[in-house]
Amino acid sequence: MAIAKAERLMNLALCLLGTRRPLSKRELRGSIEAYLEAGSDDSFNRMFERDKDDLRELGLVIETVENLDGDTGYLARRDSNRLPPITLDAEEAAALGLAAKVWQQARLAGAASGALQKLRAAGMPEAEDAYEVHSALEPRIPVHEAAFEPLMLACRDRRPVTFDYRKANSAAPVQRQVEPWTLECWRGHWYLAGWDRARGAERVFRLSRITGKVRSRAGAFTAEVPDVVTVRETVESWAGETATRTARIRLRAGAGYPLRSRAISVKERGDGWDELEIPYGHGLDAWLVEFGPDVVVEEPADLRADVVDRLRAVAKD
Repeated sequence: MAIAKAERLMNLALCLLGTRRPLSKRELRGSIEAYLEAGSDDSFNRMFERDKDDLRELGLVIETVENLDGDTGYLARRDSNRLPPITLDAEEAAALGLAAKVWQQARLAGAASGALQKLRAAGMPEAEDAYEVHSALEPRIPVHEAAFEPLMLACRDRRPVTFDYRKANSAAPVQRQVEPWTLECWRGHWYLAGWDRARGAERVFRLSRITGKVRSRAGAFTAEVPDVVTVRETVESWAGETATRTARIRLRAGAGYPLRSRAISVKERGDGWDELEIPYGHGLDAWLVEFGPDVVVEEPADLRADVVDRLRAVAKD
């Protein structure tokens, strides 16, 4: 079905770009095989309107023109749909080359490499990558979760999904029905922000806790998708970025460098442990659990209890 629609959209785009005069619906229907196979005029009209909206959403500028007889015609002028010349200097080309190396996931790595090749064919300078030789560090965004690719496509296509999700303090997964908004990488972990239909509220899910396959569901979104900034703030808040108070923990000497980098204060105890004061926000308990026996929560008591509950849940598994 997806291939058939893509072919139909391509044929419609070619018809609109290849004409010198506006084409009526009747003419377009007679030129595209998929439209000829439409069962009725109503079916064709609905299909054509959806296709026209999809092409416009993809960036094609389609003009609507009325002729002297009152008929409506459509065309996409080439000058309105032609990209301006690509002008990049050597530093900008090097920055794009560096960005293309960020992705480790195979699908995105191939897409980034293909985009670079097209830009170079269009005249982008072949700048020497200063980062490749002289830098000991290379940027990487790891994507190990099998759920990443289907969720990325679902976010792009605005398709609801279902998946089994196991919370950190739960032994068994629970099926969730979600309208996916966006994926965000935070502290080396990927999170999905979206609308949880069963709970009637926005939720954030850590991809490493999704079990089984991500399955797409038919139908449109029922909740409004917020802007990018709001979604990112939600991800950061649920993952523990937004701190509302502080916590005091004991950290084994020489361990937990990510915690030390965020600490407000660090005191050496002299017994192989250090005492840290760190920002405390939603999700801190899940982060502390990852450090295992190297971390002991001193206060507040509710954070200590949450960490203990999570550790017990892990031990049961």
